[in-house]
Amino acid sequence: MASSRLCRPLVAASFLAAFAAVSSAGKVAVYWGQGGGEGTLADTCASGLYDFVNIAFVSAFGNGGGQPPVLNLADHCDPAAGTCAVFSSDIRSCQARGVKVLISLGGATRTYSLTSAEEARGLADYLWDNFLGGASAASRPLGDAALDGVDFDIEQGGGDHYDELARALSSRCGGACLLTAAPQCPYPDAHLGKAIGTGLFSHVWVQFYNNPMARCQYAPGGASDLEDAWARWTAAVPPPADVFLGLPAAEGATEKGGYIDADTLKSQVLPAVRGAANYGGLMLWDRARDAASGYSSSVRGSV
Repeated sequence: MASSRLCRPLVAASFLAAFAAVSSAGKVAVYWGQGGGEGTLADTCASGLYDFVNIAFVSAFGNGGGQPPVLNLADHCDPAAGTCAVFSSDIRSCQARGVKVLISLGGATRTYSLTSAEEARGLADYLWDNFLGGASAASRPLGDAALDGVDFDIEQGGGDHYDELARALSSRCGGACLLTAAPQCPYPDAHLGKAIGTGLFSHVWVQFYNNPMARCQYAPGGASDLEDAWARWTAAVPPPADVFLGLPAAEGATEKGGYIDADTLKSQVLPAVRGAANYGGLMLWDRARDAASGYSSSVRGSV
C-alpha cells in the first residue's frame, strides 16, 4: 500500500509533464489550391498533418475599383462556371476535424491592389458575404459553407489600406473570424507592416524563403540569419498573434531558396525558435510539394 501511495504523485507528475508538452506543441499551416497532385481539400484535412489550411488564392481585386474579386484555384475548378461550390462539403469536413480553413488573398501575381479605404471596405464586404458568415451573395464561389477567416498573403502592389481591410473585416466578423498574415521575412514587411501593427491578427506565418539578399532565411550551413530575423519578428509582432516559421515543403518549391532539410530543421532550427513565447509552429508552401516530399510527416512530431 505504501508503494502505491508513492506512485500516485509520480503518475500525476508524468501526466502533467506530458500535458504541458502537448499543450505547448506548435501547429502546422499549409497552402492548398495551386498545385497539381495535392488531392482534394477534404483529403488534405483528413491527413491529420495540418491545423490550418489556406485556400489559395483570391488573386485579383481592387486596382482602383474596376477589378471584381476573382478566385483562382488553378485546375481544381472554374469559379466562373460555378464548379468550385463542390468544395463546400470539403470545408465542412475539415472543420468537423478541427482544421481551420481560410481564404487567402493575393499571392505572387500582379493582379491586385488596394488604392483607397473605400476599396478596402468594399473588399471586406465581398469577403464577408461570399466566404464568411454574412448574408449570402447570389453566388458564393465555394458554396454555402462559412470559412473560418481570411489570410493576407500580400506580395505585390502597394502597401496601403490593408490595415483598413483588417479593421473592416474585424468589424464585420465581430471578432468571430481569424485574420492571418504571411509577410516576407525582411522586417518590417513592405506590404503588411501596417496591417500586422493593428493587433487584429491571430497568426503571422512569416515566409522565411525567397529573400536571399535580405539575409533573413536559412542558407546551407548556417541558420544565424534566420535566427536573427526570427528574433526581430517575435519581438515585434503585437499580441495576441503568434508567429509561425514559414518554409518550403520541398527543395524545388521556391525560386530563391530557404529550404531546410527535415533533419536540420529538427536538430538545429526548431530548437532555436521554439523558445519564443509567441512561437506558433510551422507554415508550409504548399500542400502539393508536401504531399510529394512527405516533409510535414517527417517533422510534425518536432514542431
